[in-house]
Amino acid sequence: MKYLITSALPYINGIKHLGNLVGSMLPADIYARFLRLNQKEVLYICATDEHGTPAELAALAADLSVEAYCERQHQLQAEIYARFGLSFDHFGRTSSDANKELTQHFYTRLDQNGYIEERSIRQMYSLEDARFLPDRYVIGTCPHCGYTAARGDQCENCTRVLDPTDLLSPRSAISNSERLEIRESKHLFLRLPLLSDVVRSWVEGHAEWPPLSKSIALKWLNEGLQDRGITRDLVWGVSVPRPGFEGKVFYVWFDAPIGYISATKDWAVAHGDSEEWKAWWLSEDVRYSQFMAKDNLPFHTVMWPAMILGTGEAWKQADYIKGFNWLNYYGGKFSTSQGRGVFLDQAIDLLPADYWRYTLMTMAPETNDSAFSWELLQTRINKDLVGTLGNFVNRTLTFVTKNFGPALPEGGEPGEAEAKLRSQCESLVTRIAESLENMEFRKAIDDLYTLWTVGNQYIDAGAPWTLIKTDRAAAAQVVRTCINLIDLYARISAPFIPFTSESIANALHLSDTERSRPWPTTIDLTELKAGHSFEVPPLLFRRIEEQEVQGWREKFGS
Repeated sequence: MKYLITSALPYINGIKHLGNLVGSMLPADIYARFLRLNQKEVLYICATDEHGTPAELAALAADLSVEAYCERQHQLQAEIYARFGLSFDHFGRTSSDANKELTQHFYTRLDQNGYIEERSIRQMYSLEDARFLPDRYVIGTCPHCGYTAARGDQCENCTRVLDPTDLLSPRSAISNSERLEIRESKHLFLRLPLLSDVVRSWVEGHAEWPPLSKSIALKWLNEGLQDRGITRDLVWGVSVPRPGFEGKVFYVWFDAPIGYISATKDWAVAHGDSEEWKAWWLSEDVRYSQFMAKDNLPFHTVMWPAMILGTGEAWKQADYIKGFNWLNYYGGKFSTSQGRGVFLDQAIDLLPADYWRYTLMTMAPETNDSAFSWELLQTRINKDLVGTLGNFVNRTLTFVTKNFGPALPEGGEPGEAEAKLRSQCESLVTRIAESLENMEFRKAIDDLYTLWTVGNQYIDAGAPWTLIKTDRAAAAQVVRTCINLIDLYARISAPFIPFTSESIANALHLSDTERSRPWPTTIDLTELKAGHSFEVPPLLFRRIEEQEVQGWREKFGS
């Protein structure tokens, strides 16, 4: 069995925020890393979602062509995700040639099978710009709250859903011209009601899905699916291969999920086997897991499956859809469009990646919305990372170096305390593995923290700093066990805090073979033998001081 993993595609306009990271990409990365440690064949795919109105508007604001803007933003996002340790096998782009070809293929199959309908609809037309205006290209005064910069799809001030014709004093977002009129335009619609029964059957066949994913899918199905437009009067996007639709493109929601397949195709080409993507997307010997926040669930549990089923082709569909609730910021939602919250470029400049990876997963909104706060971040870093893991590693290696030298000391044999310790570790490591297999990340990270505390309890009980005065061999046995615990911590912590795990492995002078050991099913706290050298690393983590928290609250709002 091979394991295909995808994260919801981050949109191209701007750097994503912490909520995007914890609700999609970070848990997917942890899961991928865990599977690789279990020596599974894994393909983790993501891409920037680059088409649609917001990309055109952002490019316009940046005074760049949309192609140049998307190229720049893709590179920026890729660099930031790398700094956070996201281990994508390929980070693609929906503007690729492969995505254009596959999108047109999906459309053609759906059209051939009778699921596409052509209609005329009424839209705003700008005389000044000589073009139809998508909803977000129309700006005006909200009739509900009086906000003067409301867009034609929604007022960002009062959040009311709007139609461009609702706006008072509407104007073009391109030219600011008020010379607008209503004209008819031809568009294509996906006939979702015709696919409702097969989608429902597919959804109901996945009893193992988390409640959030399944409930949202069934809510949409129970309320009744509506035909949904798949084309727009835009220049930037995948062109529509249909006579009379020159100058139109597919709506971004239609081509974006196809980006999972096209990014895999681009990965295969980059790795020298242009047909290898088919082994992932046209095979049942694949376990496919999707990760996303709840706003993406309707598209991935209903719309995208409908598109696949409507083709009549044997495309691989998701086996498991892991949906997340919102990570809120002091009672409000993180928002890219409104600049609310902490964004990834800001976060990674404030603190190293592992500080964020660990603390965010302790806040992961798996069953309910959860809240980010600087105070909680400070507590988790100071208590868990500095006070528990970092303290154990530093005091152990420092003590051994001072009293025995920079190598595991000889002497003593494991006894009852070590047997009890091994049993505790084995139980916790098994539970962490089970939680990760079930994609229950907060359970996993809670048990990881407990695993770290076990080491501190063991060394406190063994008290080698006292024992060495009367029984040097027994003290050697305690610290040798502790260094093997440090080795275990590096291995088990690696999916969560990979940079720290690498630093520990370097400090322990682990060989390539030792670093590539699989996830343990039984625990051996004697793997590193007497004489194995090590060094004391710099402090793994630093404390977060109260004045820093106060400064961040003031800088980012709270």
